[in-house]
Amino acid sequence: MTRRITAKPLAAALLAALLGLGGAAGAEERIPGASVESLLDYAQNRNPELAAMHYEAEAAGERVTPAGALPDPKFRAELRDITRFGEQKATLSPSRVGSTKYLLMQDLPWYGKRDLKREIAEQEAAGAQGRAHGTWNEIAARIKSAHAQRYYVQHNAALAQEILDLMVRLEKIAQARYAGGLAAQQDVIRAQVEQTAMRNELLTLEAERHHLQARVNALLARPAMAPLADPERLRPLPPPARLDRAALEDRLRAKNPLLFTEESRIKAAEKSRELTYKNRYPDFTVGVSPIQYDTAVREWELMVEMNIPLQQSSRRAQERESEAMLSAARARKEATTLQLLSDLSENLAGIDTARRSEVLADNQLLPQAELSFRAALAGYENGKVDFATLLDAQRQIRQAKQNRLKAQIEAQLRLADIERLLGEAL
Repeated sequence: MTRRITAKPLAAALLAALLGLGGAAGAEERIPGASVESLLDYAQNRNPELAAMHYEAEAAGERVTPAGALPDPKFRAELRDITRFGEQKATLSPSRVGSTKYLLMQDLPWYGKRDLKREIAEQEAAGAQGRAHGTWNEIAARIKSAHAQRYYVQHNAALAQEILDLMVRLEKIAQARYAGGLAAQQDVIRAQVEQTAMRNELLTLEAERHHLQARVNALLARPAMAPLADPERLRPLPPPARLDRAALEDRLRAKNPLLFTEESRIKAAEKSRELTYKNRYPDFTVGVSPIQYDTAVREWELMVEMNIPLQQSSRRAQERESEAMLSAARARKEATTLQLLSDLSENLAGIDTARRSEVLADNQLLPQAELSFRAALAGYENGKVDFATLLDAQRQIRQAKQNRLKAQIEAQLRLADIERLLGEAL
């Protein structure tokens, strides 16, 4: 008796299989690493160093309100004549002592001091925000660099495998020529030595790939050997028109997180100097004091207290300190600006050199090397050139491809550094 397979169960099975494949594909898409954007998106929400800097910036922001607030008032109670001139035993009951004085006091800083303290805290909070942004800039630059290095290792391994396959074919040609008495056994051995060297290089590149995987996963707050998708592409380089030196220098001065932080320090130092000069004037304490006799309040007193700023030598030293701190903050910003502009100039020159090197390798070096190899291979097969010449031609091809790949990676590293200096993507 034959069984009939109905259409519905078959359709359901196919649908389940398709859904399973779709789920697997979705899981694969969730693995970061295929593009630098996927790594940046993942790290921005999970990197613990960045989270710590954000929390510190948040904590600095919460210091603004207390910095400008009045000090807490103070309360004092005095039990006076607790034995009533020796007529009774000592007591702590306010209604049985000679009198009880209550004093409520409030400290009042000189006009403007609270505002200056609040403004100093605001500048320190802005500096903390700048440091958080700078931390993300550094992390993003390391991710971009690591992604480019992973791309280099992957494609360099593919190139090494390509050369290994080529050497296997050359070994067969050498063996055939050796069997026919047209070549020396040394040619076969040299082909085998080259293969061993390529296999050793593949092992080295595999170890490097593991190191980079651990490095990237650390930036993503993932286990060291958590899977990463293979890098599929590099970021496109911006056109030369967008790499204008003068325009980028202006953007660096306006956007760089380090300069923003240094500017906040300068403003905080300026406010600190003003606050130091305000210390030439006294602070006050005012108070009100009801006095209780038996069970009733029968007297009221008002008080005012002020500190007398007599220690002039101490205050002048503090003022000179504040001036020196302000000058130091300004000098530090100037030094940072000069260093950043120097780094920008270096990276712009580097990316231009890398771009031209890639064009040179593509348009001249690689076609010339391939032509030389084809001529050497034909000559070796015809017995007109030796095996060493063939190997040299093969090495020239590999060198040309590696030069092109290195130029691409160098441009990516320079681009990452430029974006780090600018504080934003190009």
